[in-house]
Amino acid sequence: MVEHEVGRDSQNSHFDIIIVGGGIAGSSLAIVLARNGLAIGVLERDPQPVDRVRGEFMAPWGVIELKKLGLLDLLTGAGGVFSRRNVPYDENMPGEQALANALTFCNLIPEVEGALCMGHPAMCRVLAAEAERLGVTFVRDIEDVEVKAGARPAVAFSHDGIRSEWQTRLVVGADGRNSVVRRQLAMNVLADPPHNLLGGMLVDGVPEWPQEMQVIGTEGRIHFLVFPQGDDRVRLYLCYDFADKALYSGANRKSNLIGAFARLRCLPQASMIAASRAIGPFNSFSNEDRWVEDPTATGVVLIGDAAGHNDPITGQGLSIALRDVRLVSEIIVAGGYDRLSFRPYVAERLERMRRLRITARLSAKLRAEFGEEARKRRAIVLRRIFVDRMPAPSAATLIGPDRVPSVNFEQATIDALLAP
Repeated sequence: MVEHEVGRDSQNSHFDIIIVGGGIAGSSLAIVLARNGLAIGVLERDPQPVDRVRGEFMAPWGVIELKKLGLLDLLTGAGGVFSRRNVPYDENMPGEQALANALTFCNLIPEVEGALCMGHPAMCRVLAAEAERLGVTFVRDIEDVEVKAGARPAVAFSHDGIRSEWQTRLVVGADGRNSVVRRQLAMNVLADPPHNLLGGMLVDGVPEWPQEMQVIGTEGRIHFLVFPQGDDRVRLYLCYDFADKALYSGANRKSNLIGAFARLRCLPQASMIAASRAIGPFNSFSNEDRWVEDPTATGVVLIGDAAGHNDPITGQGLSIALRDVRLVSEIIVAGGYDRLSFRPYVAERLERMRRLRITARLSAKLRAEFGEEARKRRAIVLRRIFVDRMPAPSAATLIGPDRVPSVNFEQATIDALLAP
């Protein structure tokens, strides 16, 4: 990839749009806008994409967004694989019983083949390369970003010891959960209390894992997830209580993670994972929702995690980001640069995140509370959802929150599901 030289001639460069953050959201937006003839500059902190254990599962509704953006073939052509069915291995539903209750995604949402699984660094590299091929100016390894909001927005930054300032019509903050743009503009972040830790690690040496299958379940004191990554690799995720933090920290954290999967009695493939080896870092994060009610300022709009993120227990981050990209890009391409133009995006995102927040709270209660009482509650609620067909918000994580009736998110609905 050809990186833009930042020097004397570029210290006051002008772009139609400056995107702070060159990850999946930022690069996707850059591609879409560049295809529409806009001059785009992207500023990225990392010299190269880094595996921080994030964004490697794209729910089917997110795949639809990717398809609408014209980016799906780009990622599948670079190694992205489809997870076509979810098998709910669980202490309440082990072995053959779980297989009998497996969910085939295309039966639920036929527009796409399933959920898309691909390593986060690989996705970043592919999307950034396409953006640069289209003429987007990418500058990596930047420091000391300073965003100037207002009618004439600009971004100042340092690169290789040179201080530059880029002028623009609009700044897009796509710089993740710890967004510098959001912090500098003092946007208020609301949050639920954290309830668990969720960690993940990439492993290989699992050649017999069915690459079209993903697994989500709970046993004992762990909630576990397995997503295919192509070839003989899978991504392991473990959600656990803060009280168990010591088991998954320190020098033995990787072997302890694999060991936790190896001991699962409800998972027939446990022995496969026991023989695997770690090929990536193990990182864990607290589980909670964080949201910004209005992710805009004069001359600035936030997308993706910078604008607030859903509890990662339901894996909605990429889908949220791609919906943001589509809505914001449509507004910009239609000529909207002022704050008023983004009111529809703000309203849609606020309701979308509210619905996903309700869904995640229920998911966390069912999946990541442990013990006999929690096990019994999970069995009762899942029977009410899948056998009795009571209204529930659960499908929002697969088909999208806007496709689920609003009554499914009402407190009375949740209370009925959780009633003793």
